[in-house]
Amino acid sequence: MVDQSFNLLGVQVSAINMSIAIQQLADWITSGDRRYVCVTGVHGIMESYRSPRLLAIHNQAGMVTPDGMPLVWFSHLKGYLFVQRVYGPDLLLAACKESLKHGWTHFFYGGAPGVAERLAERLSARFPGLRIAGTETPPFRPLTPEEDRIAVERINATGANLLWVGLGTPKQEYWMAEHLGRIRANVMLGVGAAFDFHAGLKPQAPHWMQKSGLEWLFRLINEPKRLWKRYLVNNPLFIWLTMLQLLGLKSFPPGPPRP
Repeated sequence: MVDQSFNLLGVQVSAINMSIAIQQLADWITSGDRRYVCVTGVHGIMESYRSPRLLAIHNQAGMVTPDGMPLVWFSHLKGYLFVQRVYGPDLLLAACKESLKHGWTHFFYGGAPGVAERLAERLSARFPGLRIAGTETPPFRPLTPEEDRIAVERINATGANLLWVGLGTPKQEYWMAEHLGRIRANVMLGVGAAFDFHAGLKPQAPHWMQKSGLEWLFRLINEPKRLWKRYLVNNPLFIWLTMLQLLGLKSFPPGPPRP
């Protein structure tokens, strides 16, 4: 379990960098633990601010990675100078690379039709020897209880160690929390757009934009109809609430502690 975290608008964000995150995955797989990981940026923080249920799901996760430079900058102001961004697409690549040493197996659940399969093909080409246990694309609508049971059985039958969930926030967080204890993979990781990025279907922001906190602008320009509300409403409110927290003018109590 990650030892340190910091409270950002009520979400207990893990004080980590990529090497700490990968080591934590290795520890869980070695010990046989079953956890889920929320890869969370400003969007996930704001969704949790509005939803007590989603806040609780984040605060009961094994890790909440700082997937966004504003979270990293906030952590530095709180004294956690070693924290670095643990970006979902980068975490996926780092885990694939590390898994070659240990023989970890991967399952990809989510994305539009054909995306998970394309993702698996591209990752296999990038990491020769990568063990991919399977892929599955659920329908966009909610699954019936019977469909969900069958999907869980299919995933569990593969014996995958890492289950990558690409359903988008907050759907993937709800899905992981609801399936904890039913899914036998050691770790479920919600990585959203990483499926589309590494399948080659959507462009990633240039590295300089990622490092300077401008990735949101790149994505907004590329998908204005889908993302305008997320960024043009959420970002200003996030800045305002964060300033209130930093100045001690408003407190944001976290939900239940992590188990």
